[in-house]
Amino acid sequence: MTGDAEPVPGRYYVLVDVEIREPERYRTYMEKVRPALEAAGGRYLVRGGAHTVYEGGWTPARLVLLEFPSREAWETFYEGPEYAGIRTVREETSTARMVGVEGLGPGM
Repeated sequence: MTGDAEPVPGRYYVLVDVEIREPERYRTYMEKVRPALEAAGGRYLVRGGAHTVYEGGWTPARLVLLEFPSREAWETFYEGPEYAGIRTVREETSTARMVGVEGLGPGM
């Protein structure tokens, strides 16, 4: 991408590294978050599973990769009232590091 290129609206991805402290209560979060996430246009691409670190000192506990139709869709979900109550459970039962990144537009 050159410095003068306009950003292309497209998919938005959120990578979460989560360490679960209370597995039983965290299950409640997992049961409730999926329908809310899907209603907002999001979907899971990765939800846990084996992973390999190839470089650096990063040691993620559990990786989750989400896809949304746009950054706006993600932020509407993340900051919205439906997720607010669900997020409280996640925050009480786990520690997360989260980053969002714009996907490439068509033809990139």
